[in-house]
Amino acid sequence: MNRDQLHEHLRFAAELGVAGVSRDPKWRARTASPAPVPASALVQPVAASSGEQVAVARSAADALAAIKVDIGPDCSRCKLHTLGRRQIVFGVGNPDADLMFVGEAPGADEDIQGEPFVGRAGQLLTKIIAAIGLSREDVYIANVIKCRPPQNRNPEPDEVDTCEPFLFQQIDAIRPKVIVALGSFAARALLRTQDPISRLRGRIHEYRGSKLIPTFHPAYLLRNPSSKKEVWEDMKLVRTLLNSQV
Repeated sequence: MNRDQLHEHLRFAAELGVAGVSRDPKWRARTASPAPVPASALVQPVAASSGEQVAVARSAADALAAIKVDIGPDCSRCKLHTLGRRQIVFGVGNPDADLMFVGEAPGADEDIQGEPFVGRAGQLLTKIIAAIGLSREDVYIANVIKCRPPQNRNPEPDEVDTCEPFLFQQIDAIRPKVIVALGSFAARALLRTQDPISRLRGRIHEYRGSKLIPTFHPAYLLRNPSSKKEVWEDMKLVRTLLNSQV
């Protein structure tokens, strides 16, 4: 990181309200997994010397790779494959992450690059992650749906119903300690509620063996920078949960 990048990072941290930093690495340490992963996601049959099929546990990385293969490079399960999407945007990051971010759907930049959160909102998310002492390589990032809707419209119910089981499989494979739902759409989709993000954020929700924290989407912060301090409060809660032994 050069001097200009460091200055920009510190300026952004100050905007969030960060008063200091800690070099104590203990809160980064991975603790016990919060919930077992379904056998269908993490085991594969292997032939023993006797010829009998024996189930062998996969790693989280292997499970994610299997899910990606299941989706396929040219998924046609919903109508989005006919509406201009370029490619599947599966997910990216550390398969063994304690922290997972879930957004709504890929945008134009993501559709081109095949990676979630790489546009302006993604650059801001990277800064938010850095503000709690982590990097994109430490966390896992995915979306509720894997294809870009035309003109970045909200995903429609049939598209969500078709695609979200793959997100559930990703969550069950990774088993994160904390999930951050970015924005109203992701929070409502995961929590099955119509409550606005302003009511959902700032609270801890139990979700598939993880603690789920809804917060404002980085794209919303680009339009409403005054809400950065609320996001920082949410991220401090995330950091506390990551540091906890529960």
